[in-house]
Amino acid sequence: MMSGQLKVVARNSPLSLLQVKEVFSHLPSLQYDLMPLASFGDKNKHISLMDVALAEDFFTRELDAVLLKGEADVAVHSAKDLPYPLPSGLELFCLTEADDQSDSLVSKGNLTLQQLSSGARVGTSSLNRKNELLKLRPDLTIVSVRGTIEERIEQVDNGSIDALIVATCALQRLGLYHRIVEKLPFKTHALQGHLAVVGRTGETETASLFTRLDIRSRYGKVTLAGFGPGNPDLLTIAGDKALQDADVIFHDDLIAIDFLKKYNAEKVYVGKRKDRHSHRQDEINELVYQAAINGKNVVRLKGGDPMIFAHGREEIDYLQSHFVKVSVIPGVSSGIALAAYTHIPLTHRNVSSSVAFATGHSEKDVQIPNADTLVYYMAGSKTSEIAKKLILSGRDVDTPVALVYNVSLPDQKTFFSTLNELQYSVFKYPTPILIIIGEVVAFENVGAKNQKVLLTGTNRDAYKGQDHITHTPLITVRKAENNTLHQLLREKINRYDWIVFTSRYGVSFFFEDLDEIGFDIRRLGAVRIASVGKTTTAELKKYRVYPDIESLTESAEGLIAYFGENKNNNGKILLPRSDKGLKLLSDELTALGYHVTDLPLYENRMNAEAQKVNVSEFHKIIFSSPSGVDAFEQIYGELPEGIQLVAKGRTTENRLLQSIN
Repeated sequence: MMSGQLKVVARNSPLSLLQVKEVFSHLPSLQYDLMPLASFGDKNKHISLMDVALAEDFFTRELDAVLLKGEADVAVHSAKDLPYPLPSGLELFCLTEADDQSDSLVSKGNLTLQQLSSGARVGTSSLNRKNELLKLRPDLTIVSVRGTIEERIEQVDNGSIDALIVATCALQRLGLYHRIVEKLPFKTHALQGHLAVVGRTGETETASLFTRLDIRSRYGKVTLAGFGPGNPDLLTIAGDKALQDADVIFHDDLIAIDFLKKYNAEKVYVGKRKDRHSHRQDEINELVYQAAINGKNVVRLKGGDPMIFAHGREEIDYLQSHFVKVSVIPGVSSGIALAAYTHIPLTHRNVSSSVAFATGHSEKDVQIPNADTLVYYMAGSKTSEIAKKLILSGRDVDTPVALVYNVSLPDQKTFFSTLNELQYSVFKYPTPILIIIGEVVAFENVGAKNQKVLLTGTNRDAYKGQDHITHTPLITVRKAENNTLHQLLREKINRYDWIVFTSRYGVSFFFEDLDEIGFDIRRLGAVRIASVGKTTTAELKKYRVYPDIESLTESAEGLIAYFGENKNNNGKILLPRSDKGLKLLSDELTALGYHVTDLPLYENRMNAEAQKVNVSEFHKIIFSSPSGVDAFEQIYGELPEGIQLVAKGRTTENRLLQSIN
């Protein structure tokens, strides 16, 4: 400060100079010298303000530089022009009261918005105003305008544009209130109409000169607090204190509502679940902001930790950019609680030296972090996708997996699986569910032996000696009445390049037919054999036939991948299968350019004598085929909730998804 007078820098537009006068009209004892300055934005009027790449300090850069050099004591700005965050070394001394925060229409002939003709050219400098305008009149032509308010109005008067949208407060300050045709029902910038006085950090004496104008003294404070994974006992002492002091609590799901009754604050639910959002994130931001500027002490209570998959930083940025003070109280994240409540360590010497948290609920593709242990949040609808991506990235298909529902709550459940099993699993689950993947799960997945599994297919061989498996075959298989194979064996078998077996039944009925007609198996020597997996291969070996390829995934997808990589256009494939067999495989091979002969060898029917069990006692149900899913629904009705539904292959998975969705 020089000669007892403040040096004030401001933009050299008529509106900006009037804003300086407005601030100091409330402080008549303060003398100041004004330094008008053209900002970068004032000098470059060819740049549209609707450019999304526009620098935040477009109108403040030169003024900030003057302050930081000590050539001025304070700068006066329109508050909505301030960059966030302010440049290092500067701080907000004062935020003034806003009078009128609305937008107004100025038009040629004083026409209202509805009276403007279709296609009329309406000028604005704001992308938000453009969007708001098009909601009401999508037939109008929006024109980007620049310049002072007077220069913009001149464009209306000379016919360059038909109408103009301007902040009402700007017209009031310039004495142009008479040009307002109507105020518009637009959502405007939260800081519109407010003025900001900015100075150097640490200049407390200068800052104190503006204290009585600073409306932030009336603001409440906002605390983002983590409630933990759901069990109220995990709320921190600091979180409890904040809730006791709160005037209003905005809370999510995963919060024990009855527990909140002990606090006197107003409770507002703003939870979001998959496909069920009570409020959009921008609406939540606005609700919290409005409560704070109305003097309320606000707690934004979130499940888990506010800074882990909880939009915490988004809310901090919104509030701080609008000059509301924010503090954060951590909570126990569900990914951390999971380890405690399941006894599955996230790290362990010689097993896992790294852990990564990822979200399964994202607009982006599911990410595969490079870590020994992976914990996926909000992944209930992405279990299959996650497993498939991990396998493709090189993870062992036998990597153990645990899926944990309602961590820390009395109804917590843990389901053990593997990546191989999970890639075709479907869950009819209430949320939330977390997935932990890695060798650390092996410390606890001995518990998998205590989880009851219902096997609905016809083959129990793969589960021999596993007492926790209940086998109730829902389908029966019988040989089809078919002489086509006999004809092929006698006349055309050597014309085929491949015979692709997709089940052990296809193998057994195929070779049974060979025996019936006395066909010498050695005549198949020129034909290559493909097997869908280990069970089918084991059946082939009974006949001393060893496949040339075996699907690594024990599914049709593995065979499709092989034939796609080793493409032989016009190659001939014989596909022995059931009458309800893998149409997917036939269609995919045909699309790859192969000539496929579907050969139904056996019939697949619901087992009318299937033993009906209490499915609620089981943790996992395994389906071997789409027909098994059909049979289950005929016998039991809808697929049960809260149980892992495991499909053997993509076709069966798709059938399960069809029922669930």
